[in-house]
Amino acid sequence: MNSQQPVLSTHGLSIRFGGHVAVNNVSCEFRPGTLTAIVGPNGAGKTTYFNLMSGQFPPTSGTVRLHGEDVTHLGAPQRTKRGIGRAFQLTNLFPNLTVLENVRLAVQGRAGMGLNMTSMWAGHRGLIDKAEHFLRSTALYERRLELASALSHGDKRKLEIAILLALEPEIFMFDEPTAGMSVDEVPVVLDLIRHIKIKGDKTILLVEHKMDVVRSLADRIIVLHNGYLVADGDPAEVMASPIVQEAYLGTGMADHV
Repeated sequence: MNSQQPVLSTHGLSIRFGGHVAVNNVSCEFRPGTLTAIVGPNGAGKTTYFNLMSGQFPPTSGTVRLHGEDVTHLGAPQRTKRGIGRAFQLTNLFPNLTVLENVRLAVQGRAGMGLNMTSMWAGHRGLIDKAEHFLRSTALYERRLELASALSHGDKRKLEIAILLALEPEIFMFDEPTAGMSVDEVPVVLDLIRHIKIKGDKTILLVEHKMDVVRSLADRIIVLHNGYLVADGDPAEVMASPIVQEAYLGTGMADHV
């Protein structure tokens, strides 16, 4: 386990929707240079936990800390500026802009130029080159002038990852990045995540149901079940533990192992 101080941590984090507690008193730390897979059955609270860490939802109780600083009161845009990058389970794009313009906005925002969709930016060759670089890395360069709405579901997922890469976050949060992709599209996304990991200077959080993907990428697995953190540790040990066998693999997921 990486001995560095955590870049992101949650302390007693909970959220209640009416009478349902979706995330229940979860305390966890994430250190730089590690990839943590967050697994659990459907309805376990994985995406909700992501929403709490990235600022989409305010918690009912508990705190989120970034480099030790309490950021619980900050919304998603402020957390993004501080280095938390989130890719969603459902694509979150500007459908009526081109593929290139979607990534351009992220590059422009990262450069401190604001997210102005109508600004003249053709003269900023460096920003264009950077946007095109991220599209090449996600195998979307040839489709850069098409509207985002015209892309297949798999290509929309790749575009969202290109946008995330363009933001150059310190923390990458991937929520089922291969969901809905065809078999030949999946390796592109996994290779991108693997490349980020190999660099060793980013923190990666990954929600993923495909256990072969988890085993190939994860340094650590945490397991959520009914909103509780029920296991945390080495992938082989966690997946072999009785509580995970019962709570996770016993829910029809065993065929993915």
